[in-house]
Amino acid sequence: MIIIRLALQSLRNRWITALLTIMSIAFSVMLLLGVEKVRNSARASFSNTISGTDLIVGARSGGMQLLLYSVFHIGNATNNLTWRSYKEIAARPEVKWIVPLSLGDSHKGFRVMGTTKAYFQHYRYRDKRALVFAGGGIFNDLFDVVIGADVARALDYQMGDKITVAHGIGEIGAKHDDTPFRVTGILKKTGTPVDKTLHVGLRAIEAIHVDWQTGTKIPGQTTPAARMRKMKLRTKSITAALVGLKSRLQVFHFQRFVNNYRREPLSAVMPGLALHEMWALVGTAETALLAVSAMVVVTAILGLMTMIFSTLNERRREIAILRSVGAGPQTVIGLLVSEASILTALGVVIGVASLYTLLLAVRPFIDRAYGIHLEMSAPSGPELLVLGAIILGGVVAGLLPAWRAYRQSLADGMMVRT
Repeated sequence: MIIIRLALQSLRNRWITALLTIMSIAFSVMLLLGVEKVRNSARASFSNTISGTDLIVGARSGGMQLLLYSVFHIGNATNNLTWRSYKEIAARPEVKWIVPLSLGDSHKGFRVMGTTKAYFQHYRYRDKRALVFAGGGIFNDLFDVVIGADVARALDYQMGDKITVAHGIGEIGAKHDDTPFRVTGILKKTGTPVDKTLHVGLRAIEAIHVDWQTGTKIPGQTTPAARMRKMKLRTKSITAALVGLKSRLQVFHFQRFVNNYRREPLSAVMPGLALHEMWALVGTAETALLAVSAMVVVTAILGLMTMIFSTLNERRREIAILRSVGAGPQTVIGLLVSEASILTALGVVIGVASLYTLLLAVRPFIDRAYGIHLEMSAPSGPELLVLGAIILGGVVAGLLPAWRAYRQSLADGMMVRT
């Protein structure tokens, strides 16, 4: 306890240098643990986006690309899946349920997705959780729309509001002004791309394009909405389909059937394997980022050692006095090692506390802007081991200057330099 009191008193006399050292260690801990927290949260958010779906079927493309544009609404499909092929796949005896997805239009930067009522019945996320309505319900009329939580919050939409869909994905695309939709349902927050999506019926996608040809509005042609409701609108193609099978044992057999489909080139991917492929692709970048964060921590520890070394010359008289009154090597070495340990421990504690404070502050923004749900759980076992290793590194960083300080001669320490 005496050594600890001496160490605290010594640090208080050099409080500016000590504070800067603590802050450098705290920032390095924040960076290291912050990168790990964001990395794990991003993986969890992506993995929790879809659950309970055995296969995703779409036009022939890479598995990761099919997953990204059909589930995460990132990028565009290379081609569409014809409705005839969709019906044949849906009629297969292995299929328990199937949900069509049609993408291509948008509303003020948010994706518009055409689907059926089966989507709200079978789509699952995060441990097979079902979609829940915060207000209203499933679309019934041709021009009803169900919006995600982020759409409602960002655009301040309420039940019954009218919205206009734009052709294409860009925010400046031509608008379907003659066919406004009415908000009939608002979904609760899910932390998935569903929050940023507007859901309409498949027939609605066909209806808003009745007066369009090859992506362009036909001049002078406008079909009234009342007439569209009476038309036999038939879906010609869709972007992709989510498939649930009666038995998980049939997944590979059904996937082989789709991949070898003769009518048109198709692909069927398992969401879990596609996600694994994606993480394998970005794994190198994650490792590099963690390596840079670790080097920052090492730099902070070296800075701690440099700080202690730089003060040895000023403290030679102090250490010599301690030796003159009978302080042994344990006392002198223990004093400097205690200082290094205190500085490192305080840096770790402040770094962890600052990280969780920062995560709590930016959590809503990250969730709203990027759809990543930052977990606020206590440090995991591996993270505690890392923190323990940092503190141990601080102790080791204090050993070398402590040993050097003890080896300085008593006479040299007591000498008055002019």
